[in-house]
Amino acid sequence: MHPPGLFAGSQGRRLAQYTIAGVAGNLIVQGGAKLAPRVRPAARRLAVGTIAQTIVLGRRLNEAAEEARLRTDDLVAEARASLGEETVPPIRPIRDDHGHEH
Repeated sequence: MHPPGLFAGSQGRRLAQYTIAGVAGNLIVQGGAKLAPRVRPAARRLAVGTIAQTIVLGRRLNEAAEEARLRTDDLVAEARASLGEETVPPIRPIRDDHGHEH
């Protein structure tokens, strides 16, 4: 059983990552626009690239956190079984591996 705030915290971290990346990207775009009009497209490309990398990093971190959760659940189930308690196998997410990212 997981605390009710666990998944909300995960969503909150993801939202914070996107917000920070968006603010940083916006500052880059605004700063580039003030420096010179021809710098703005390059600054925008940099901001978009930075945000895209942040999204990818966020996904990888979420996958790693989920894997750690599953391993911990496995250990807890094994410990309970060693005490003679009935255990419920951890819930594994349904994989959607059909050739593209969501």
